[in-house]
Amino acid sequence: MPDETGQSGNLSTSSLDREDPTLARHFKGHKDAVTCSDFSPTNKQLATGSADKTLMIWNLSPKSRAFRFVGHQDVVTSVHFSPSGELVASGSRDRTVRLWTPNIKGESTLFKAHTATVRSVCFSADGQRLLTASDDKSVKVWSVHRQKFIFSLNQHTNWVRCARFSPDGRLVASCGDDRTVRLWDTSTRLCINTFTDYGGPATFVDFNSSGTCIASSGADNTLKIWDIRTNKLLQHYQVHSAAINSFSFHPSGNFLISGSSDGTVKIVDLLEGRLIYTLHGHKGPVLAVAFSREGDHFASGGSDAQVLMWKTNFDALDYREMLSRHRKRVTPDPPPHLTDIHPRSPHLHLPHSASVEINPAVTDVHSVSPHVVDVGEDLFSSVGAGRHASGITDSRERFRTSTGSASSFTRTQHQEEPREEENLRPGVSGLQEERTGTPPALRSTLEHIVQQLDILTQTVAVLEERLTLTEDKLRECLDNQAVILEQMQQQDESHGD
Repeated sequence: MPDETGQSGNLSTSSLDREDPTLARHFKGHKDAVTCSDFSPTNKQLATGSADKTLMIWNLSPKSRAFRFVGHQDVVTSVHFSPSGELVASGSRDRTVRLWTPNIKGESTLFKAHTATVRSVCFSADGQRLLTASDDKSVKVWSVHRQKFIFSLNQHTNWVRCARFSPDGRLVASCGDDRTVRLWDTSTRLCINTFTDYGGPATFVDFNSSGTCIASSGADNTLKIWDIRTNKLLQHYQVHSAAINSFSFHPSGNFLISGSSDGTVKIVDLLEGRLIYTLHGHKGPVLAVAFSREGDHFASGGSDAQVLMWKTNFDALDYREMLSRHRKRVTPDPPPHLTDIHPRSPHLHLPHSASVEINPAVTDVHSVSPHVVDVGEDLFSSVGAGRHASGITDSRERFRTSTGSASSFTRTQHQEEPREEENLRPGVSGLQEERTGTPPALRSTLEHIVQQLDILTQTVAVLEERLTLTEDKLRECLDNQAVILEQMQQQDESHGD
């Protein structure tokens, strides 16, 4: 079909105004594969989980610290922000789920959720319930505020890889290694539909923003979109050359991104029904992708332990004008879903279809990797199963030996502008020596002093953190003591009667 320039080709008229996505930031901090990611509702934080057993919260404002949460005893497999942003849920191969407060205290509540690896966690839209899926073949629903198990969904015959609430919370979609995608009614707790058209394990599932469609991916390299009202397959993409590990709908419903073991991130235009971008930024499989709540950014994480944050750009289109060119594809009744995808027979989009290849120079990203503060119960408490004490000396030594991966509260002044000692390091050119006029011995002394000051401020920060935690524990002990005294008084009164 000829475009506006009069030339025939695979690019449609809407592609002429599209801007390519660009790499915005590059986060370093995880020590092993990045397995999951999620943006906060405020778009101020990004949470990622890793095979290094930690959860990290990246604050997206410039020069902000990142927090590494320690508590899980094995790979963190899934992470999800609550709708309010006040909690972060994480699932792990250690068979537990944790609810974290995403701040410096690193407090968490432990759910002993399943008898096998927890693969997926998801909050309901109202934040009242938590959905978990596991290798124990079950999907479980929990009360967040009461922190209690409510019910299980048990019809999968193999590992359950992923489970998601519908936007209104009335449905649950789940998928797994039994090669099925199941749809559940949360009120009756029954499986109301099963999609089985898969040549391998189903790896990921999610609802679109309107809740009328679900997308699911498979180890057979396919991505499928179903209309759950008519049970029809709307679109079928085969743009990856290896298993798809994760995908995410753009909030508008017009785009979908996917991450694959082929090492690429693909972006599909759901209105045009075709692949539009292939992003090469990771060295190895891409395990996690996620759009921000506003859709202006998306993140990707991979086996290379890298977290990349991309600026979307391509979503800034006039879709009213675009839809006017596609009137024949608009569904008048019922209301459009997936922003006007007309149900049609399955079709394949082969890898050779025209798309823009983007190869960002990841090592050339100008944004500075944030300093990371280690927080969590395992670092600062010896109470509870699976926790271990970490003394002030150990913490100080950890900060001293860390090279740019740790930070303190008082180090902010060094983050906001280049440190003066960077111009005083050995190896400076003779021209710089002449300009500064500082003798080498004095430079060495000043550098040593600055290093000692860094160690001191870091140690003070650790002490402050431990003091805060100690105060909290003391307050908790006093509260418990008051309860015990009250109970003893009641017992004395009952005996006296």
